[in-house]
Amino acid sequence: MEPFAFTPWAWRDPAWLPLAVEGARGDADGTRPDADLVGYHVEATDGGIGKVDSHNPEVPDGCLLIDTGPWIFGRTVVLPVGIVQRVDHEERLIHVDRTKDQIKAAPEYDPHSFESDDFRHRTHAYYTETYRLVPPML
Repeated sequence: MEPFAFTPWAWRDPAWLPLAVEGARGDADGTRPDADLVGYHVEATDGGIGKVDSHNPEVPDGCLLIDTGPWIFGRTVVLPVGIVQRVDHEERLIHVDRTKDQIKAAPEYDPHSFESDDFRHRTHAYYTETYRLVPPML
């Protein structure tokens, strides 16, 4: 039994989105609320893991597409926004509550199967299991 309900596809605090920052773009112009996060660096609990990929607006809401490094060593993974602890707009940093190894072991992004229920189920199951092992701190 889980001590809390983990909702991977929803922001813990919508105030972290750029919409909450004065003068930021919003949904009114047709952009996603997280479109301004492209290029932000992602910080795992044990150090930097990569940055939000420029193709992020192409994935469904509730996900961040992360480029973990150079093409030969890195991967592109999908992080559910529910693992975001906080967003620092001044430093352009997104802090997540998972380790680098946990993120690197996440299901890899495949643009051909990403929209499938199977991919979302595997991603949900992967992150839900990591929460059962180590509950996040809000």
